[in-house]
Amino acid sequence: MSRKQPNINYGAAGLFVFFCLLFFILIIRFVYIQATGEVSGEALAAKAEKKYATNKVLEASRGSIFDRNGEVIAEDTASYKLVAITDASLSENDPDNPVHVADPEKTAEKLAKYINLDESEIYRILTKKGAKQVEFGTAGKNLSYDVKKKIEKLKLPGIAIVEGKKRNYPNGTFASHVVGFVEEKEDEVTREYTETGKLGIEQSLNKLLTGKNGSMSYDSDYWGYIIPGSKEKVTPAQNGDNVYLTLDQKIQSFLEDTMKKVAAEYNPKKMIAIVANPKTGEILAMSQRPTFNSATKEGLADSWHNEAIETSYEPGSTMKIFTLAAAIEEGVFNANEKYKSGSYKVTKNSSPIHDHNRVGWGTITYLEGVQRSSNVAFAKIAKEKLGFETYREYLTKFGLDKKTGIDLPNEATSSIAYKWPIEKITTAYGQGTAITPIQQIQAATAVANDGKMVKPYVIDRIEDSSTDKVIKKTKTEVVGTPISAETAKEVRDILETVVTGKNGTGQKYAIKGYNVAGKTGTASIPSSGGYLTGDNNYVFSFLGMAPKDDPELIMYVAVQQPQLAAGETGSDPVSAIFTAVMKSSLQHMDITPSNKPKVQSIKVPDLSGLSIAEAKQELKEKGLKAVVIGKGENIIDQLPKAPDTYLEGEKVIIKTDGEKTIPNMKGWSLRDVLKVTELNGIKLKKNGSGYVYTQSIKAGSTVKEDATLTVTLKTH
Repeated sequence: MSRKQPNINYGAAGLFVFFCLLFFILIIRFVYIQATGEVSGEALAAKAEKKYATNKVLEASRGSIFDRNGEVIAEDTASYKLVAITDASLSENDPDNPVHVADPEKTAEKLAKYINLDESEIYRILTKKGAKQVEFGTAGKNLSYDVKKKIEKLKLPGIAIVEGKKRNYPNGTFASHVVGFVEEKEDEVTREYTETGKLGIEQSLNKLLTGKNGSMSYDSDYWGYIIPGSKEKVTPAQNGDNVYLTLDQKIQSFLEDTMKKVAAEYNPKKMIAIVANPKTGEILAMSQRPTFNSATKEGLADSWHNEAIETSYEPGSTMKIFTLAAAIEEGVFNANEKYKSGSYKVTKNSSPIHDHNRVGWGTITYLEGVQRSSNVAFAKIAKEKLGFETYREYLTKFGLDKKTGIDLPNEATSSIAYKWPIEKITTAYGQGTAITPIQQIQAATAVANDGKMVKPYVIDRIEDSSTDKVIKKTKTEVVGTPISAETAKEVRDILETVVTGKNGTGQKYAIKGYNVAGKTGTASIPSSGGYLTGDNNYVFSFLGMAPKDDPELIMYVAVQQPQLAAGETGSDPVSAIFTAVMKSSLQHMDITPSNKPKVQSIKVPDLSGLSIAEAKQELKEKGLKAVVIGKGENIIDQLPKAPDTYLEGEKVIIKTDGEKTIPNMKGWSLRDVLKVTELNGIKLKKNGSGYVYTQSIKAGSTVKEDATLTVTLKTH
């Protein structure tokens, strides 16, 4: 035992020295920290502040987009997001009342009834290893208020609904390529979502619309609650600016509804339509097919480009408007001068160009050439009347060789083919050269606006969302005066005959009550080494304005490769859009019909005892129209009967003895058709609404009493 004692003393001494050194080091460390306030180069005060300071982002609301009358097109609205707490450690203090998802299987089963995810996928998300909080992707975002309440009613442990915001487009498919949409992306590090505008105004004005987030900072305890007496630091959020567009919700809705119907009936490859105010340059409506729904993004994969702005193509005969205007302005257009139609060679060795019917119409006047849309007429105007150099100058004057500068992104430029003589004459009638629809609209404002060409635009003004102060206001900009007011009026007068003349290609574009001036177009579609062939393989279009004497609206419509039935032409789908939208828009704008006929009440005479010739003459003198049915010589009945009062221009159906006959009723109202069926004692079956488009019994045919007449009606 005596021999172990020295070892024990040495060990005790060693421990004593070790603890003394440790204590000495701690004392020095303590004194250092007290003196400097730092640990490992980091200030303790800052570290404490960092630990107990809480920073909260105050989200800015994205600015709203309105139409010209303040109707909402796009806005931020409340939305709800589903989140799940999966950290079991949070429930350790009270396992009987868990605050995390304690039963993933049951929770997945319940949630699958309310969000668009399979039960198995929800379970996988809830049981993700290492996760403390999880979300459910797009299926768990933008929940409706009704779904939110139903999920909350389940009282599932660990399931929470977080209120946020989403971009709402209340009109759905509505000028989608003009407005654009907002894309939401999640940051992989912060797990925060950011919004970015895509396409249209949402893209081009993304910075102004987005605004700036604010922040709030305060001292908090371990649980995140504000420590009493602590000071809050608040930097308010700056909401995005509001944007007012030139679009008119009513006119845009007319356009969307009509294009939807035409797309369903004709299934075209593409459709483009623009409605504008030619006096100001304001775009009142713009749409296309295919399109997409800004709210759901449905259809976006098929329709990424704004075709009216971003695509140039051969315009076809609508280009003839500007060739005609140039010739009139230069004083070289003589409407009554005659030329030989059919074909034309620009040089001795060049290939001939042809009129659309290949053979032409013989020797006709230039006015008839315009009405019939003769390529030869416009080739001769460009080469022999204007001269190629002068004509090229007018392409620049009408702005057809540069972008319009419209306030929408990604505007395309034109491609003027003007090197060889053949290219120069084909440009004059719209082939070879490619321009955009919006360039045609801008150029057409010169014709509609007494020579003044105005720049198109879609942004009316931008306002500060908090003060309503106008930050920017777009003003009408005259970008050229390519023709005089007198020339513009003469062009409109001639273009009216394209619609009203017996030889006019635009007869289907007439609108009852309004004088329409315009030009049809049929453009070939380029293919490898040439052009597509076949009756449907064209871009059919119309560029028109109304009322003709003082146009308030101009409209361009193009339909590419529609599926046409037997007997239909490319002007059928185009005119269906133009006439319906133009008429509805003029009426919406309270524009008084310019050619509304003055009518007076007339008493219908009794025609019994008169010869057919005498009856026709008496009706003519009274301003009524006579229609004779039957193969006899004696009048046996009539509708309307005497002494009914009718309006000037009404049809009086005269029935004679002998075999019963059916007249040509195309364009008749249903009321007039009923007069014929009643007098003949036959049955009537109708399809559609509007005016007679086809009739089942051929005009002039005889009928028996048990016959059935079927008429198909269409709206003009």
